[in-house]
Amino acid sequence: MCFFKVKLLSMDDRVEFIDLQAQFRRIEAGVRARTDAVLAHGRFIMGPEIEELEGELARFCGAKHCISCASGTEALIMALTAWGIGPGDAVFVPAFTFFATGEAPALLGATPVIVDIEPAGFSMDPGALAKAVAAVETGDASLYPLPKAARERRLRPRVVIPVDLFGQAADYDDLFPIAAQHSLHMLEDAAQSFGAEYHGRKTCALGCDVAVTSFFPAKPLGCYGDGGALFTEDDATADVLRSIRVHGKGSDKYDNVRIGLNGRMDTLQAAVLLAKLPVFPEELNARQHVAAWYAEQFADIEGVLLPVAQDGQRHVRAQYVIRTSEGKRDALAEYLKTKGIPTNIYYPKPMHMLEAFRGLGYAPEAMPVALAVSRTVLALPFHPYMSESDVARVTGAVREALR
Repeated sequence: MCFFKVKLLSMDDRVEFIDLQAQFRRIEAGVRARTDAVLAHGRFIMGPEIEELEGELARFCGAKHCISCASGTEALIMALTAWGIGPGDAVFVPAFTFFATGEAPALLGATPVIVDIEPAGFSMDPGALAKAVAAVETGDASLYPLPKAARERRLRPRVVIPVDLFGQAADYDDLFPIAAQHSLHMLEDAAQSFGAEYHGRKTCALGCDVAVTSFFPAKPLGCYGDGGALFTEDDATADVLRSIRVHGKGSDKYDNVRIGLNGRMDTLQAAVLLAKLPVFPEELNARQHVAAWYAEQFADIEGVLLPVAQDGQRHVRAQYVIRTSEGKRDALAEYLKTKGIPTNIYYPKPMHMLEAFRGLGYAPEAMPVALAVSRTVLALPFHPYMSESDVARVTGAVREALR
């Protein structure tokens, strides 16, 4: 590593990690018109923009039903609640993703069974999933590392939640047969991949029982607060999800037919998303251009592994995550900070090593790929409004740091 004297940086010296203000400048008129309309009609809960947005989202990805909700985390909880997931159930989640994927089943009393990832795309390893399901079914931890609950009593395998990490779909062609063989529900966690494609089909419409996404502001399609949605082809499931979203309501809000929650999206957030949707396809294309600039400018830099779109996929690059040699990542991040280039680490700890899941009893080495990846990943600035010169500045600083 080479080190340079740190200087104080003005805001003009910084590269934005995600530039929401650049996007707002482009769509400000549409956002203000849409939100002003909500302020005028005053239907802040389940206003007409909610139904309009659900129709637009369903058409965009090719799903039959879209049910909007308050967040991506609420979406996970709603889907699991619709299937009656609870104590004694095993829910298979990847070792390397945001906490919410494992948090949702745990919140309902189910046991997250953590599955290692494959090293190229960082998604759930189908081979590891097959071993994990067999281990749960037999109670044999010699087949695959199991959580403490599964070692003490037999759990019921119920759901697998593949995550489309960093904007690329998981390996569904290999995951679907495993789920079908063991009668598992498939819940696609597309919180980071809305707009991505897998062999010609868009995420959230790949054939899973339910798919969920998030509209957190930093997502490829984000609102100005929290928001999420669920997608399904099944009419009955859609009806149950709409009921759960509003306290388990039946014919009206005081006819509660099941235990639900308050999972509604605010009408104002729907209005923001409706203003963003017209430019979303262009932004997806711009993301491909920015990724291509990164790949071109990183071509002569040794010691960096770049994110690669798998065959047949369109990667929406929710984050641009590189890998470095173990032990160099943190020093690289510190150097880039001195140059006004922000970075982030998604994720510094694999799921099985989080304090909240200490009770599962996994050893750190139980998920070796996730452990190795967590020590070497670094997310660089990335958004559809980056210029080629912005990318050159980032890659140039990386080159300086690693030479």
